[in-house]
Amino acid sequence: MVRGLRLGGRAAAAARLCTCRRVSVALCVGNLVAALLVARALYAPGSFAFAPRRGELKYSREQMRWVEESIRIRRAAEPVELIEVVKKLRKAFAREEKRRRGLPLELKQKVSLEILQRLHDLGENSNTTEQREAVEAWRVGKLKYMRSTSTKNLSNVGLSSEESRMLKRALEFNWQMLLEDIGLWIPPTIYHIEHDDKPENEPEEEEIIPGPPLPPECNTELHTDYGGTAVRWGLTHHKESAADCCQACIDQAKRARPGALKCNIWVYCPSEYGCYSPDKYEHKHQECWLKQADHPRLNFKDRYSETYRDSHPTAPVVVPWMSGVITA
Repeated sequence: MVRGLRLGGRAAAAARLCTCRRVSVALCVGNLVAALLVARALYAPGSFAFAPRRGELKYSREQMRWVEESIRIRRAAEPVELIEVVKKLRKAFAREEKRRRGLPLELKQKVSLEILQRLHDLGENSNTTEQREAVEAWRVGKLKYMRSTSTKNLSNVGLSSEESRMLKRALEFNWQMLLEDIGLWIPPTIYHIEHDDKPENEPEEEEIIPGPPLPPECNTELHTDYGGTAVRWGLTHHKESAADCCQACIDQAKRARPGALKCNIWVYCPSEYGCYSPDKYEHKHQECWLKQADHPRLNFKDRYSETYRDSHPTAPVVVPWMSGVITA
């Protein structure tokens, strides 16, 4: 009986083992089938409607219309004229660069040495006009000589036929470019011409004198400097206006003691930048000089002469002072 039970237990265990094996095999087969289906979906996309082809996007008609419209707008926005201008400029710059590289270095050195010799012959005191004329005369003479001389004679002076052709072209058409290449620049002559557009019969504009109007007894004279013995030094005697300076002269003459100098000449500096004088002092704005002279004498009037300015380089053109001789 015990033996029968053992046999029955073994049979049950074998049955359970067989069932587990079958389940395992079924699971493996199911996994294998699923793997095959996935592989087929990946590598054979045409088999399933839900698998889109790799790299292929499908657009609707509305989307395609938007794409075409954007392309049209982009093409219309391209600066076509500007692109053409840039292309032309690049071609022009390329041609100019080619011309610059055309003349050999040795030939440029020969040209520069000949021009420098021509300028040296003019001397150190030559002006820019003479130098420019000498360089132009050399160019014209050189071009005329090369045109009238045969190729054989040019080879005798060290120029090949190709070099002579290039030099002719440079002298005739690219002269300024050649001067830039050899580093020669002569400043232009500047002429200052003063045009007087004022009508002949139009009166001169009166200068505005700051401050109160001056009375007639001051006898005001603009751009005038009278000499005389100083009654009051202007270096330490400043007044706000020319009228105040004239009044100071009148008041000093009234208050002067018997036998003392009485002011009859006033000299005032109206310029904010100071007034010129040939002495060693720096004369500033609003200086008021009180002077006395039995016979008043002019130091300067209106303008300083060219001879005076040649000997006094700091002197201006116009006399900055204003003066007057007091009348009783």
